[in-house]
Amino acid sequence: MLRRHLLAGSLAALSLPVQAQAWPTKPVRIIVPFGPGGPADIYARLIGQELGEALKQPFVVENKAGAGGTIGTDIVAKAAPDGYTLLMMSNTLTTNETLMRNKPYALMRDLVPVAPVNSSDLVMVVTPALPAKTLVEFIALAKAQPGKLAYASAGPGTPYHLAGELFKTMTGTDLLHVPHKNSGEARNDVMGGHVQMMFDAVTSMKGIIEGNQVRALATTGLVRSTVMPNLPTVAEAGVPGYEYTGWVGVFAPKGTPADAIKKIHADLTEVTMRPEIQELLSTRSFEVEGKTGAEFQKIIDRDTAKWQKVITAAKIRED
Repeated sequence: MLRRHLLAGSLAALSLPVQAQAWPTKPVRIIVPFGPGGPADIYARLIGQELGEALKQPFVVENKAGAGGTIGTDIVAKAAPDGYTLLMMSNTLTTNETLMRNKPYALMRDLVPVAPVNSSDLVMVVTPALPAKTLVEFIALAKAQPGKLAYASAGPGTPYHLAGELFKTMTGTDLLHVPHKNSGEARNDVMGGHVQMMFDAVTSMKGIIEGNQVRALATTGLVRSTVMPNLPTVAEAGVPGYEYTGWVGVFAPKGTPADAIKKIHADLTEVTMRPEIQELLSTRSFEVEGKTGAEFQKIIDRDTAKWQKVITAAKIRED
């Protein structure tokens, strides 16, 4: 009888869920569904190193790029829900819900948000030869020449494209979209005067703006950028309600125990809220987040609905 009770207790201990154990007890994979060098990759490697040192376990970053982020995301969606495979994903996840109709996972069915870890704005710039010196002047010029002015992007469905389509919708302007293979080519065309305007990452454009190779008109966040505080937001400059804020956040497979999610969130928050981490990321124009999982869920729901309307109205297709 005693042996039976001891055996039952041992089996119960073996089946204890991850939340009853001290996470992490083994290496943790952080899947980044994009190539090296982007915001998600930079952030994953930074906090992976910090978490590894703090928790005494390796946090291994793996880049699984392809299909607009859906390949790497699907790996996490199908991973064991044990807290040892995480996804570092951008707000591309919310646009893919509408844009990628045949993807092998569904966002809220297969993934659970853990925490947003940073947010960042874009900046609207024009070629210096354009006579518009302000956002209001650009809108007036575009309305006076419908279909004549163009904006560049890094390709259909990218943040730069969607920011431009949102701008068109909210201003009633007829702008020509000129997609490029990547953001570098789009940037070069605006600097060279071949395309009149684009929305781009603040970090990528800061030096170019300071070198007077393009003219900055506004940033896209709800509040002014800490990197360019003298530049108004699009909403301030003439388009009330306009906002494009990109973010990067951590997700886990659906079914990961709630206590494990809570522990992962607490460790992530502790690392990202360190003053030295905040200072480092602010130089890259990243604003550090400290929101709960529930607050992150609201951001996801809002963005999914917002971009569904923009993608549908603009008739943006996956190809």
